[in-house]
Amino acid sequence: MDFEYKMIIVTRNNLRLSPGKLAAQVAHAAVACVLLTKKNKPKWFSKWQNEGAKKAVVVVEGLDAFFPLKEKAKSLGIAATIIEDAGHTEIPLGTITVLGIGPAPNNLIDQITSDLPLL
Repeated sequence: MDFEYKMIIVTRNNLRLSPGKLAAQVAHAAVACVLLTKKNKPKWFSKWQNEGAKKAVVVVEGLDAFFPLKEKAKSLGIAATIIEDAGHTEIPLGTITVLGIGPAPNNLIDQITSDLPLL
């Protein structure tokens, strides 16, 4: 089956998060993006969900890379949300950890993240 929709979660290479902490941050981004997409682009949400809800996690060097990616997503009409940590465990309050993008059609998502390596 060829997937036509996907979600990408962008994480920072310069944060040293435990696997569990990273998983929680990725989950926060995924949930936030799904809720935004379901509200604003219900057809995209339904198609993505019916295809199996494809997701991938990619990595950038640092925080500064998040902002142009988020702006590009917004310009294409794609949900994009930055997650800030609550500061209860490993990292300080307000630390920006991940950026969620999508779900959206592959041809749009690829315009934003196709050159980023998988985590």
